[in-house]
Amino acid sequence: MGHDTHKLEIFRGTVKFKSNVQKIWGVLIFLSIVTTVEVVLGIYKPDFLMSSKVFGMRLLNWIFIILTIVKAYYIAWDFMHLRDEKPSFKYSLVIPLVILIPYLAFILLTEGDYIFEVYQNGFIKWDF
Repeated sequence: MGHDTHKLEIFRGTVKFKSNVQKIWGVLIFLSIVTTVEVVLGIYKPDFLMSSKVFGMRLLNWIFIILTIVKAYYIAWDFMHLRDEKPSFKYSLVIPLVILIPYLAFILLTEGDYIFEVYQNGFIKWDF
């Protein structure tokens, strides 16, 4: 287990090997870049992202949610070895998560906004 294993990668008819060390560095660099973007946006909070709203929430918050989902997907893709599985198995795991995580975020944010409004302004009756 201590030796370096190689994965066969076929690219345009040629065969080349990609070592585990290269894959680990690629994962580290990708996750570091995405995390750095999140941290920089969290520190500076650009005005155009703070002032514009999408679905009742600041655009900056949506960017954080999307980047977090991208990181979670990439971690599952690499560390749970989904990239090496059959396509039907990959999609049976990924598609429900891509649908359910944003749905859960929408529900939590909608209900959280309602509770915030109740605490701030008193009882609010929703007119369905």
